[in-house]
Amino acid sequence: MIKIICLGSIKEKYIKEAIEDYKKRLSKYTKLEIVELKDESDDSNPLKKEKDNILKHINQKDNIVILDINGNQFTSEDFASFINKEITLYSNITFIIGSSTGLDEEIKKLTNKRISFSKFTFPHQLFRVILLEQIYRGFKIINNESYHK
Repeated sequence: MIKIICLGSIKEKYIKEAIEDYKKRLSKYTKLEIVELKDESDDSNPLKKEKDNILKHINQKDNIVILDINGNQFTSEDFASFINKEITLYSNITFIIGSSTGLDEEIKKLTNKRISFSKFTFPHQLFRVILLEQIYRGFKIINNESYHK
């Protein structure tokens, strides 16, 4: 199972449609859960409030992976291997995408598994689609199915 915990809501119709498309595609390979939490950037202490909200959606068995600009970068093949290994060892992966203010240090300390897709900064909403696409690509690679190149 793959769970994605993300902060902020999707407003644009075309991004919602892309997310739904990848959810449908991924249903062939894995159960997918997307937990969308409120972006608290208007709060006086947004990271603490977001941390508290994230912790409500994490349990002991979650295999946590943080999306972090300073994390390890992979090729698509390496990411596919990572997914395959993590699913095999732990049966689940919980990806956490922070808000525009980042993630609280307590959340970061929950795991040493950090992935960066680029040194670029992506819009939060678009990054959700990018992550789903790469997860889908990873499952296609794992299953030796055409799509990859």
